[in-house]
Amino acid sequence: MQGKKIIIGVTGSIAAYKIALLTRLLIKQGTEVRILMTPSSKDFITPLTLSTLSKNPVYSDVSSESEWNNHVELGLWADAFIVAPATANTIAKMATGQCDNIVLATYLSAKCPVFVAPAMDLDMWKHPATLNNLETLKSYGNHLIPVGHGELASGLVGAGRMAEPEEIVSFINSKLNAQQALKGKRVLVTSGPTHEAIDPVRFIGNRSSGKMGSAIVEALYEQGAEVILVSGPAISLPAANTAAEIIKVNSAAEMYDACTKQFANVDIAIMAAAVADYTPIDVSKVKVKKKTETFTLELTKTKDIAKELGKQKKSHQFLVGFALETNNELENAQGKLAKKNFDFIVLNSLQDKGAGFQHNTNKITIVDIHRNITKFDLKSKQLVAKDIVNYLITIVNGKNN
Repeated sequence: MQGKKIIIGVTGSIAAYKIALLTRLLIKQGTEVRILMTPSSKDFITPLTLSTLSKNPVYSDVSSESEWNNHVELGLWADAFIVAPATANTIAKMATGQCDNIVLATYLSAKCPVFVAPAMDLDMWKHPATLNNLETLKSYGNHLIPVGHGELASGLVGAGRMAEPEEIVSFINSKLNAQQALKGKRVLVTSGPTHEAIDPVRFIGNRSSGKMGSAIVEALYEQGAEVILVSGPAISLPAANTAAEIIKVNSAAEMYDACTKQFANVDIAIMAAAVADYTPIDVSKVKVKKKTETFTLELTKTKDIAKELGKQKKSHQFLVGFALETNNELENAQGKLAKKNFDFIVLNSLQDKGAGFQHNTNKITIVDIHRNITKFDLKSKQLVAKDIVNYLITIVNGKNN
């Protein structure tokens, strides 16, 4: 974990005393540690102790008398966020998106893997509400660190003890290392729409927000990939620390030029952009005035970026396509798969509620070159991105073995 940046969010449990040792162990591993505390956690261990051990200020409020403690920047800064000890109360708040302290505010801003180390009494641990909340946290992609079994603060014996610091460090180490399956790989991602100019004011475009592409960039970054993002004029862009390079373009022609220039130097290309199929033949240099009852616009086909990359693809490269369809979805996706030399294609249909443009969710089906068809449930685009990247990893590993 040498060089990793880690946040520990401490909540109000007697197990908070273990965070002193956890902090020391992480620093011995070569990490930089910053600590956040809920107000109640200070009843169990002092900020001074943790500040001294971490060699960084400890924050327990979103703002202080002298400054605003920027939870958004903290969430972007970290390579991992550990909530330890995580009380039943904090777990419930995390599951429902509540935000009444700096630990929760930073959790909701975090772009890194989140690890949760529960700590509570046996009856609380077994309660259906707690079990449901834990399942919810797992569905968000959080990593739950198994609790220990033994004597609890109440005197009961059973499950609910927070894992020992050594166990927490080992768990995080293994997960972070496992999430580097694409380390050393260069990945080109396209995202967002293209805007095809009619005049200096108007354009032909589509409803793509770039949210899916942004989520894919973040998922690739978690797996250790070096990412080059070619982005159309999208609303959503990934955090600055998740892309090695962002190339902003407007038109399909500009995206074509950027992708063909970069493709020879990457291992993988993921074509998530919604590129215009047609562009105006003549672009007015001045704003077109409303003078006639009708207005005819002559269009010509844009260059097919994915098809061109498919022609250029070498044996060591991987090409992933996207298909947004409204009818004959599977047939159309399979046609694109063969025509454009994709290794697999991600299909989503506008017939599925919550899928497609401008949603925070998506529902996909992946079809690969062996005609394997894998269907996924409706999920957040962040979780869909993880599914796509995990599928990519299996394809990459299969080809390399």
